[in-house]
Amino acid sequence: MTDQLKNSYDVVIVGGGAAGLNGALMLGRSRRSVVVIDSGRPRNAPAEGVHGLLALDGIAPSELLERGRAEVRGYGGEIVGGEVVAVRGGDGEFTVALTDGRVTRARRMLIATGLFDEIPDIPGLRERWGKDVIHCPYCHGWEVRDRAIGVLGSGPMSVHQALLFRQLSPDVVYFTHVAPPTPEQAAQLAARDIRVMPGEVASVRIVDDRLAGVRLTDGTFVAREAMAVASRMVARADFLASIGLKPVPHPSGMGEHIPTDPTGRTEVPGIWVAGNVTDLSAQVGAAAAAGAAAGAQINFDLVTEEIQQAVSARR
Repeated sequence: MTDQLKNSYDVVIVGGGAAGLNGALMLGRSRRSVVVIDSGRPRNAPAEGVHGLLALDGIAPSELLERGRAEVRGYGGEIVGGEVVAVRGGDGEFTVALTDGRVTRARRMLIATGLFDEIPDIPGLRERWGKDVIHCPYCHGWEVRDRAIGVLGSGPMSVHQALLFRQLSPDVVYFTHVAPPTPEQAAQLAARDIRVMPGEVASVRIVDDRLAGVRLTDGTFVAREAMAVASRMVARADFLASIGLKPVPHPSGMGEHIPTDPTGRTEVPGIWVAGNVTDLSAQVGAAAAAGAAAGAQINFDLVTEEIQQAVSARR
């Protein structure tokens, strides 16, 4: 990364994960001046590898980002370290302010800042997050296959999560915690031989830097080798409040996102979003694809504007 930030760009991209970098790649290949401003706090940093990504399955998140940055730079794109604190303006003239006082301008913007995971305040969970405390059966499930898996009842998707993890292990326990199953869900869990443990979870036990099990508030201890937790996912988008763009509840109940039309365009003209900031459940491949699609749409929007200007000038 660099600290050098020019006065203006065709497109400023906020967020340097898969969505932001792939958007920058498309724009750079379209000969647009583009900068990616990245805070350096990727959501998947605790994970050992990225999974479900064709031809790159298991690649370390840091290596994937380094490769992506190199490709973006190869087409003239810039990668700048920093955190955006506010966006102002509109109508093709946005001012982007960083926390350290730097300022730049953009004709269009792509927001790809991702999300943050709110997980229950249970001792031990955050410490093992991304290791043996996990959330996604497609991202981490193979790595815990055939192990003793616990699923924490923490939200509306928890039972669904337990049923998915049962595909990967015959030993799954559902801890009701704050999300006891409905009668219909209880029947589904029983049919799949998923044991249900009532009561709230007090803590998870860690031994030799590994998850050892779960302790309930009544003192009951259940040995587990992995724990699945459905986090509440919230878009990282506070800095957009300055232009009236705020996260809203996601229809699934999983958290809050920035809604868009099918092209990634938001209700604020000139601003697109891509990746987990709008699609809370998107894996790396889907986020990258959304970034590429948004980059193409932004370029087309700029081309349309430039054609109109050229026609007017010719007249």
